Amino acid sequence: LAALSFPSGGSPAAAPIAVAVADFDYFDTSGEVVDQSAEHRARVASFAKLLRDNLAAQGDYRVVPIECPDHPCTATSMSQDVFIAAVRKAGARLVVYGGIRKMSTLVQWGEIQLLDLEAEKLLMRRTVTFRGDNDAAYRHAADFVSNTLKETMPRP
Repeated sequence: LAALSFPSGGSPAAAPIAVAVADFDYFDTSGEVVDQSAEHRARVASFAKLLRDNLAAQGDYRVVPIECPDHPCTATSMSQDVFIAAVRKAGARLVVYGGIRKMSTLVQWGEIQLLDLEAEKLLMRRTVTFRGDNDAAYRHAADFVSNTLKETMPRP
C-alpha cells in the first residue's frame, strides 16, 4: 500500500509554491508624437500574462491571482500595505512585480522584483533592457525574465 501512496520517486511530491505575478507599471518617456498607449497597455498586460504562464508551466509553482479594486493591479497603483495584504490574501508566498519604461523608439527598460513574503526578503531586483516596441520584443523579454526568475526562485 505504501508504494501506491507515493509517486514513482518513492517520496511524497512537494506542493507547488504559490506565486503571484502583479500587473506591471508602464511609463513612456520616449517623447514620440504618435499615441501608442492602447498598444502599450496590451503589451504590458501580455508581458505579465506570459510570466504567469511560463511560471505555471514549470510545475514547481502555482500562480495565484491578486484581487484588487481597480485594474491594473500594480505595486504602485495601491499603497505598499494594501498591495502586500492583497498578495497575502491570494495565498502567495512569492510575488513578482515591477515596471517597464520606454526610453526611446528602440529601447525599453524593465525593473523586475521578486519578494519572498514568508522570509520577508527581496530575492531579486533586476533591470533588463530590450529592443523593440512590438509583440515579439515583449515575448522575448518575458521569456528571458521567466528564465531569470526560475533560476532565483526557491523550489518546493
